[in-house]
Amino acid sequence: MPSPDHHPQPRWWQRGVVYQIYPRSFLDADGDGIGDLAGIRRGLRHVQDLGVDAIWLSPIYPSPMADFGYDIADHCAIDPMFGTLAEFDALVGEVHAAGLRLILDFVPNHTSDRHPWFLESRRSRTSPKRDWYIWRDPAADGGPPNNWTSDMGGSAWEWDEATGQYYLHAFLREQPDLNWRNPAVRAAMLGVLEFWLARGVDGFRIDVLWHCFKADGLPDNPPNPDYRPALGEKFKVLQHHSANQPEVLDLAAEMRRLAEATGDTLLVGEVCLPVPELMRYYGTDQAPGVHLPFNFQLLDTPWEPRALGEMIEAYEAALPPGAWPNWVIGSHDAPRIAGRLGEAQARVAMMLLLTLRGTPTLYQGDELAIGKVAIPPDRIRDPQDLRQPGLGLGRDGARTPMPWDGSANAGFSSVEPWLPLNDDWRVRNVARQAADPTSMLALTRALLALRRARPALALGDFALAYVDAQVLAFTRTRGGERLGVALNLSGRDAPCPLDGRLLLSTCGPDRPAGRLRADEGVILALDES
Repeated sequence: MPSPDHHPQPRWWQRGVVYQIYPRSFLDADGDGIGDLAGIRRGLRHVQDLGVDAIWLSPIYPSPMADFGYDIADHCAIDPMFGTLAEFDALVGEVHAAGLRLILDFVPNHTSDRHPWFLESRRSRTSPKRDWYIWRDPAADGGPPNNWTSDMGGSAWEWDEATGQYYLHAFLREQPDLNWRNPAVRAAMLGVLEFWLARGVDGFRIDVLWHCFKADGLPDNPPNPDYRPALGEKFKVLQHHSANQPEVLDLAAEMRRLAEATGDTLLVGEVCLPVPELMRYYGTDQAPGVHLPFNFQLLDTPWEPRALGEMIEAYEAALPPGAWPNWVIGSHDAPRIAGRLGEAQARVAMMLLLTLRGTPTLYQGDELAIGKVAIPPDRIRDPQDLRQPGLGLGRDGARTPMPWDGSANAGFSSVEPWLPLNDDWRVRNVARQAADPTSMLALTRALLALRRARPALALGDFALAYVDAQVLAFTRTRGGERLGVALNLSGRDAPCPLDGRLLLSTCGPDRPAGRLRADEGVILALDES
């Protein structure tokens, strides 16, 4: 597919690679077992050395931490466990001095039940902020107003004894949903964006954007005919009326206008929907939406060449004219890629992520190939796991602390971290891998350096070149540069369908001519001897 030409020069985020930092687990500078802003500043050299272009911070706002920062009690401040606004300002300055950009999480669907807005809304039915949230009388039988389910399990409605009504929460009961149909809510939340833009922020990742509006009248959702308990309670019904309403596209367009008016600000929308619906969040020429509706398909597609090839081509074909693709293989909500595929194929997955057309997001720790981390029952912290035990929905394993070196607590903290470290932290850490030219960290740095040096990898056209039961291959072309990527997704040797000069291999340079070794990915300069 051709690269867009609607901008004279590519935007920074079209060339760039985003690195997600989960602040609680990056680096603890004050010795409480939890990462903080000072730790991010201390670890910034690692991010800079990787060769990425921007960092995205998961929430750092004041919060009771019922959902570890996604229950916000003040959108325009920093939680003391992470630091202060002054430290945040210092971080912004250091990030920019390092040639990087800073992206913040923006959580518009809900607040904490400790937020001053909700405390006032809950005070009485006549409160001036009552309509800032979604309150309803009980159903005729005295139960919840409708059959909507929470994504964390159970009903999406919580009874408030003091005022005799239910309030809506798409997630935890400690996370009441805002009423985006209220113009005062809209103005207040857009003011939050303006607050952080004035402090030098370069973009926002918009949490659960597709949830922000609910259908008028709040009708029952239809039952899910394919529901089974192992899926989790949120799938009992289809979210036809509780999410993905037309009005959210108008909101995305309004956020886009604000972003464009304040500079080259990136908007990334978390939108967990099928591809045809996802594409709507790019907006139209008349009303552009977010720049990048997050594309999570590499997390869900079977790790098999034909399935991946079909998915990539279908996604490329679905993009509206001028829309820019994006890719993710890991996040704070998804099992680790090395835990899913093993380290050998995690190396191949990293090559795929960093050579597909579009903006990649790299999650902290995946550059070390941290695998599956077992969380003992007494150390589980994720409310999703605690509310629905035994279903494998826990996210703690993706949020374990970064291992920095072989010292006590892996150099992450001077005390025991808030979550367990990966079991192999003594050998799988930043310092150890930085000294090993064959490590996953070395491979990630080499991939990012090659992507920066070769415009075809960052901005070139994409074409699927070959696929069979073992191998996926494609080309990237820009101007006179033509590169090939061939990935062996199996544990057996295979013929290489592309011929060219080897630029990089996931298995090292000693590659047999015309072959791909087991679990090997290669980048080739085509038409070069």
